[in-house]
Amino acid sequence: MTTSSPGGSPEHVIDLNSDLGEGFGVWRLGDDDALLDIVTSANVACGFHAGDPATMRRVCERAVARGVRIGAQVSYRDLAGFGRRRIDADPDDLRDDVTYQIGALEAFARAAGDRVRYVKPHGALYNTIVTDPEQAAAVLAAVRRYDPTMPVLGLPGSVWLRLADEAGLPAVAEGFADRAYTAAGGLVPRAVPGAVVHDVDTVVERSVQMAVERRVTTVDGTDLAVHARSVCVHGDTPGAVEMARRVRAGLLAAGVQLVPFA
Repeated sequence: MTTSSPGGSPEHVIDLNSDLGEGFGVWRLGDDDALLDIVTSANVACGFHAGDPATMRRVCERAVARGVRIGAQVSYRDLAGFGRRRIDADPDDLRDDVTYQIGALEAFARAAGDRVRYVKPHGALYNTIVTDPEQAAAVLAAVRRYDPTMPVLGLPGSVWLRLADEAGLPAVAEGFADRAYTAAGGLVPRAVPGAVVHDVDTVVERSVQMAVERRVTTVDGTDLAVHARSVCVHGDTPGAVEMARRVRAGLLAAGVQLVPFA
């Protein structure tokens, strides 16, 4: 897999990540194989919002074969709601649930010849720890217990990344090419019309803006500074594979080097 553009300048370096392994049993969601030929990092579901042992094994094996980094996509215990429902979990329980998920994925990553390289919370947990210090600290405690040098991926300006930075973990800021932003720097809730950007040309343009100009246009038309080291393209939206291919091609055409952050 080509991961760089020879004309890219040193400051224009980005990781391209996607949420993968989100099927369960006979239900498949997205085209993991196709996306693994496009992205540089794979956020692999660990069984709590989606994913199962066979899926984790398959995605890890194919990620390693393609040189794609494996990240643990940890979640609330919410298969029915796909992890998109906030749960007021006891902090100790949440810490242990996250530890469990990292460990489950680690077994398959090591069997495939690599290891879990980073942690990215999913869905409602991702959004909750943007502002909730108690839950952010619980997730952070799990990561530190597992590996005190493990990078974590999250929204710029979030409580989650601030606490990670204070604890000495590599805090990696992430941008979303296909999600709408509020003027305050948060993601527009999925229940709000326009929260997910479906126009491919717009998504490509936003990706290049994030990587090259370090900005994104918010829903009210203002420019927001986004110093992201990784850009996420979702794998569960209609036309996700073609969109991801276009994003990759657009970034390379703009002279951006595609390099995993982990």
